[in-house]
Amino acid sequence: MDLDQLGPAEWEAVRLSLRVSLVATLVSLPLGVFVAYALARWRFPGHALLNGLVHLPLVLPPVVTGYLLLVLLGRRGALGAWLEETFGLVIAFRWTGAAIAAGVMAFPLLVRAVRLAIEAVDPGLEDAAATLGASRVRVFLTVTLPLIWPGLLAGAVLAFAKAMGEFGATITFVAAIPGETLTIPSAIYTALQVPGREDAVLALVGISIAVAMAAVLLSEALARRAARRIAGT
Repeated sequence: MDLDQLGPAEWEAVRLSLRVSLVATLVSLPLGVFVAYALARWRFPGHALLNGLVHLPLVLPPVVTGYLLLVLLGRRGALGAWLEETFGLVIAFRWTGAAIAAGVMAFPLLVRAVRLAIEAVDPGLEDAAATLGASRVRVFLTVTLPLIWPGLLAGAVLAFAKAMGEFGATITFVAAIPGETLTIPSAIYTALQVPGREDAVLALVGISIAVAMAAVLLSEALARRAARRIAGT
């Protein structure tokens, strides 16, 4: 992997991918924790439907997800047109749109990891805290969250890695505009269309593999730590 083969456009794609992935993960995190807790601890009408919707991006073709985002948040979409008229916000074909697409695709992995961590916690510990007068929010913050923290981090790392590798939904929703929406996968696809750019493609592929492998190893280590921590309670 020769990084010297990467030009300014490719390095900008790397920086943009890191930015998009970080924003996607941080924005998804609060909602992901809430949904994971709801699926793990609550029983309500529509529980199965919510679970299905959460995991839908995993089974739908990414292009379909990107198209649905375009229909909803595009400049002519129901929500997109309202955001532009009311707040002057344009999401489609912007880096913020790339972050949304990446966040939607990474959301199921985040929710699943956090849900498994929550389900591993003995509900009796939460009930004991509640009987002492602690509110549900306080029980979560003081009992549940400290126990699931490594699992939550594992989910966040997986979500970040998934966001880094997202291509189909992103290119459908925001295209591949250099300096705006051209992320690493889009840069690889673009470079493949130009003869003689094989070295740049290999360098970008190497970066992608390195980030993905580091994320998987870190996520596994955090998940094992979470299991040991919960088992020791």
